[in-house]
Amino acid sequence: MFSLSTTFVKYLFFRFSEQVMCGILGLLLHDSTINCAPEICEGLSLLQHRGQDACGIVTCGPKGRFFQCKANGMVRDIFDESSIRKLIGGMGVGHVRYPTAGSFNNAEAQPFYVNSPYGIVFAHNGNLINTASLLQYMDATAHRHINTSSDSELLLNIFANNLQQTGKFRINEEDIFTAIGGMMKQVKGAYACVAMLAGFGIIAFRDPNGIRPVGMAVRKTETGKDYLFASESVVAVASGFTDWDDVKPGEAIIITRSGVSRRQVVEAAAFAPDIFEYVYFARPDSVLDGISVYRSRMAMGDMLAEEVKRVLSNNGMSVDVVIPVPDTSRVAALNLAQKLNLPYREGFIKNRYVGRTFIMPGQQMRKKNVRRKLNAMALEFSGRNVLLVDGYYKHFLYLCIRLIVICSDSIVRGTTSREIVQMAKDVGAKNVIVASCAPPIRYPNIYGIDMPSRSELVAYGRNEEDVAEAIGADLVIFQTLPDLIESVRQLNPSIKRFDCSVFDGDYVTGGVDEAYFSELEALRADNVRSKVAMMTGDLGPAEGKGGGGVPANASGIDEGVVSSGTVNGDDTVGLHNSWKR
Repeated sequence: MFSLSTTFVKYLFFRFSEQVMCGILGLLLHDSTINCAPEICEGLSLLQHRGQDACGIVTCGPKGRFFQCKANGMVRDIFDESSIRKLIGGMGVGHVRYPTAGSFNNAEAQPFYVNSPYGIVFAHNGNLINTASLLQYMDATAHRHINTSSDSELLLNIFANNLQQTGKFRINEEDIFTAIGGMMKQVKGAYACVAMLAGFGIIAFRDPNGIRPVGMAVRKTETGKDYLFASESVVAVASGFTDWDDVKPGEAIIITRSGVSRRQVVEAAAFAPDIFEYVYFARPDSVLDGISVYRSRMAMGDMLAEEVKRVLSNNGMSVDVVIPVPDTSRVAALNLAQKLNLPYREGFIKNRYVGRTFIMPGQQMRKKNVRRKLNAMALEFSGRNVLLVDGYYKHFLYLCIRLIVICSDSIVRGTTSREIVQMAKDVGAKNVIVASCAPPIRYPNIYGIDMPSRSELVAYGRNEEDVAEAIGADLVIFQTLPDLIESVRQLNPSIKRFDCSVFDGDYVTGGVDEAYFSELEALRADNVRSKVAMMTGDLGPAEGKGGGGVPANASGIDEGVVSSGTVNGDDTVGLHNSWKR
């Protein structure tokens, strides 16, 4: 019997350990005759900030048939009138993601699908950290083929395998809860997931630490109740849903047209939502785990103002104006300016048709895109000491240019920050001071946010003076970690801990050591995509985990029905893809 070599399992482990920040959504309409795809598409557009690389929707129509449309690209580009019209059914799952190393294949766009058992569609936000042992289990014990490098597909197959073990012709809620509980005991990492069982209903669950967010809401109609799962509450508000309720750590929720079932399937571990969601990733008009993202960023600005005042005094410097680096830092920058009685100005104009630079695949591409993305107005910079405020997760960096304070949100790699500082100086700023709403980022995020390796992080192995020199600023000021935590926690004191691992290296799940980082970083280099292609190029269709490949030109059957064809040679494995068909 074929088995995975130790070397290849090790390779796959780190190939699978690619962090992907995503947005997930599930919708069940009480009236099954109404197609849910248009609403899912609208919901995904509200989650577009969580991923601009790929998106997808799978719906469930009559007789439990699935209909799919997914591809690389923005929501507005993938879902036109024709593709949405082909997505039939009153319940469905949607997903958006942004690119990470080696993840440009359409096959890695979600949601994922397996036909056995029962027909399951799956969307996942997060990252697993014990994929090596899980892959070995899939190969040696479960005999399931994992077709992509996404740990989301791996997670789906573990869930499917647990359901398979019931051996039942038809399953019930109890079987699903048992399968999810078993899965949570097998996997380690961060995950917020939405799933759909053919002709049955939609499901959501969250890892025992509650690292990644997901919640549910309800909407009353004339015929009954519609239900929504989403990464952020903004989707519910915009779509007319109410009673937003976060899924609890270790909890699973099953929704059918007959009702809602909730179960704590494993004991909750230390509840530790990722503080990055509040610093940068989530929309300001969302509420996550009872905390308003907008209010938390206001508090960050207030806290940062005190630190800015102290550091400026110690260095004998002054500021003329506060300028945010769009967009995330605006809220914090405004509060900081008010607290320090300084003028707040919009000195950077953003081109909204260029994606976020920190997720650009190559260093040269990122550098080029900074100036395509932002334009500095000399009117606000010339002859001033500027404080640039960075409100991102990338580092909440306040760039102060002697007379101007600039609030920036892009000090992770330093590439963006260097270009921003230089842009300010090119239009006449006397001094640029950068202030960040977050502490220095010195450690990688392993729970689902694509970040550089440690050597690429501008703050790794550097103090504040070194960082300022590296990005060309006259001074750099960072928020302290206690102040950052308090600015968020004060809005929900019941949360005792946040995952702050990128700042302090304390990973809440455990299981992370130097060997993990060393191996991971070897594949996280910017040229990993070409390396991966070379490493996997020799694997034929019958190799891999159990083989069973079929010709790439095998024909599928009609739209919405499981394909009889391709396994390794097509980007739309399992289901007909209505994108551009």
